[in-house]
Amino acid sequence: MDHIIETTDLTKRYGNTTAVDHISFSVRKGALFGLLGPNGSGKTTMIRMLTGQTRVTSGSASVLGIDVMADPVGIRSLVGIIPEQETPPSFLTAEEYLSFAGAIRKIPDIAEVTSWWFRFLDFEDKRDVLCKDLSRGTRQKLMLAQAFLHRPVLALIDEPLINFDPVMQKKVKEFFVSYVRDGGTIFISTHILEIAEEICSEFAILDRGKLLYTGKTGELAEKKQHLPEFFFSRLQEESHG
Repeated sequence: MDHIIETTDLTKRYGNTTAVDHISFSVRKGALFGLLGPNGSGKTTMIRMLTGQTRVTSGSASVLGIDVMADPVGIRSLVGIIPEQETPPSFLTAEEYLSFAGAIRKIPDIAEVTSWWFRFLDFEDKRDVLCKDLSRGTRQKLMLAQAFLHRPVLALIDEPLINFDPVMQKKVKEFFVSYVRDGGTIFISTHILEIAEEICSEFAILDRGKLLYTGKTGELAEKKQHLPEFFFSRLQEESHG
């Protein structure tokens, strides 16, 4: 399977509002793919459709060869997901939540796995703290850990670094690059263009639900173009088109 995600004329409407408008694109296995766009461009809706959390209005999409409409639970059982709003259960401690996630995914040696994540993301002192009492940054660490506990072949992440300080951003970016180098695939949505330019191998630009461009960051580098400049030029072309 060369393409791990494929969409054809994928569309989502909410009443008279079209959030995602007939989008066709593919993501190859082994990519660190960035879905870029301003707030309200349809990025979160796209991830929710690809993970079977939001029903498709029309068109089609497959993830890991699975039709998102036919088997959304099957997709979610295989991939790692970090939603835009990190929401671990408020009544569990951080360790209880990761242990629960590990049990659901039937991960052997879950105690050892969770201990590694607490050390790696530097929040061992929060093991016994209720999720409702964790800071936003710590909740995001917890959601990152649960998404990668089972070493998924594909992870879909909405705004992955927005609540992290610069030190943790650097560590997580390095983890993403290493994860892809080791054979994984990561799909992120973000409006922080500098992050996408730094770590993504491929990208797509969305604006008001429409797909403006797909390509490789390396092709821009060869032309000595920076991603932020290219991004804004495409948005400007669209607005004047």
